Amino acid sequence: MVMPFANPKHRRQGMLTTDLVVAMALLVLLVFPITYGYWEETRTARSHYQRAAVMELVDGEMEFLAAGEWPSHQTGTHPYLVHAASVTNLPPGRFLLTVEPPLLRLTWEPSGPRKGPAVSREWHLP
Repeated sequence: MVMPFANPKHRRQGMLTTDLVVAMALLVLLVFPITYGYWEETRTARSHYQRAAVMELVDGEMEFLAAGEWPSHQTGTHPYLVHAASVTNLPPGRFLLTVEPPLLRLTWEPSGPRKGPAVSREWHLP
């Protein structure tokens, strides 16, 4: 009767397979979580950038409106067109201008699968 792994060549091949299994386990246990963490960090950084860009756009447009552009808009709520180039870096959403004397409000409302909170600024009309 022949014993398994009795031949030294078979014994070396068995160790090579064991080394391969251990290496794959280390890859799964160590490298994949690091990759997932990097992916999450990238997604969080993108979210923070988009939020900062929206806040800057809303603040800038509100300053423009408060400087004297607001009377050219009708009373009520309607879409507001922003001409800044950074709008292309934002997730899907829309800008809404609400003119209800004595209050002027500019809001960005996201619309998409991963929508964040809306950004809104108000100014009291003189």
